[in-house]
Amino acid sequence: MQDLTNDTVVHIKKDNIEYLQFRRLLEYPELVHCYTLSTNNFDIAGNDTMENRKEVVLDNYRKLATTLEIDYNHIIRPYQTHTDVIRKVDETPRTIQIFLKKYWEVDGLITDKKNVIFSLGYADCTPLFLYDPVKKVIGNIHSGWKGTLQRIGEKAIIKMIEEYNSNPSDIICCIGPTIRECHFEVDVDVQELFYNEFSYLSNINDIITKKGEKYYIDTVLINRIILKEAGLKEENILDSKICTVCNYKIMHSYRVDKEVAGRNTAIMGLK
Repeated sequence: MQDLTNDTVVHIKKDNIEYLQFRRLLEYPELVHCYTLSTNNFDIAGNDTMENRKEVVLDNYRKLATTLEIDYNHIIRPYQTHTDVIRKVDETPRTIQIFLKKYWEVDGLITDKKNVIFSLGYADCTPLFLYDPVKKVIGNIHSGWKGTLQRIGEKAIIKMIEEYNSNPSDIICCIGPTIRECHFEVDVDVQELFYNEFSYLSNINDIITKKGEKYYIDTVLINRIILKEAGLKEENILDSKICTVCNYKIMHSYRVDKEVAGRNTAIMGLK
């Protein structure tokens, strides 16, 4: 078995399901979290493939809920469309909620309620696991390249401050597996979008590099910078250091599998 364990994450295999957990978040017994892998055909499915895989997806959620010892009926899965929309959740669901209308075009969820389990799907985009251990507030944020351009991570911090009076210096952010600079190859149209948005950064030429006719962008570094700009401490931003494309054999990757790509799920909840 390929083992992705490092100084930030642990690779776990339990009940025939493989997933990653952050060492820092495991320090808080009130939290439940994980990032699932694609081994044993584990797939949560994307917006465009959910209908074709619905029964498989629901069965996988049941298995995952049993493994994590959480209530399957408390899971909320939004319909993600690479927006900067972050929704506050005020009540515990009574049955699993997948693509409900109120969670359409939503790419981030926050709450301080117990027994609410956020599940967001990823296949190269950046998962941001947020936790304020003082106010007991969680966030699960989907920051693809479009979300990063829109600074969804920073906006999530602002919303936690506005809704729950969080102090950003207390907030922990764990950055999950994502496409890294080594594989995030783009053409000049996307390069220009990033350069125009982040040209004020002194290290912009380290963030965006050119090799031949293509550009490579370090979106993880951008997220780290904008989170620090939002008030997070350097030591509270923890990176998994794992590339989904480099590990495509055990992770779903849209860059590799295109339209047929499944989805890894990032789970975040308060017990």
